[in-house]
Amino acid sequence: MSMGRWLWIGSVRQWHWISSALCLIGMLLFAITGITLNHAAQIQVKPHVTTLETNVPQAILQTLVQPEDEKSPLPDELSTWLNDEHGIIAKDRLAEWSEEEIYLSLPRPGGDAWLSIDLLAGELLYEKTDRGWVSYFNDLHKGRNTGSVWFWFIDVFSVACVIFCVTGLILLYRHSASRPTTWPMVGLGLVIPLLLILLFIH
Repeated sequence: MSMGRWLWIGSVRQWHWISSALCLIGMLLFAITGITLNHAAQIQVKPHVTTLETNVPQAILQTLVQPEDEKSPLPDELSTWLNDEHGIIAKDRLAEWSEEEIYLSLPRPGGDAWLSIDLLAGELLYEKTDRGWVSYFNDLHKGRNTGSVWFWFIDVFSVACVIFCVTGLILLYRHSASRPTTWPMVGLGLVIPLLLILLFIH
């Protein structure tokens, strides 16, 4: 083997093991949640609902003036009070404003939440639904209500998986001469799902 070819194969191996190390935990997570998503109907989860009813302090209530845009974030004073007093993270979320009420939807992985504030009486109603850890990781798998950071992580993770697969294919080609079952096995990986799609998915 020439020196250039040896270095090229060594580089492919290096990319392969680095990408596999980076993808290992993520691939396990996505594989396991693929099973839980596929059996979502069989996994019975009883949602846990938490409700809060209280009043917004009068000093903060007096500062709540309906903005020109019907969908606007909550004022900083209100967001800070919600976080400090009740652990409700609402900063930079778009709320729906009307003359009588503020409504804010707070979806999140593995659950849901919302709050409403009566601008006349100052009454706050908050409800949080928690569907458990299985639902949480299923939503991570789908990228549902996970925010921009997780959105970009999935993209970067997917690129790393592509590198892992392509370098693995190159290494399979490199060793296929001494392993005659290599290409039949690769072919099965294509033919089996293709046949299932053609025969059973309509």
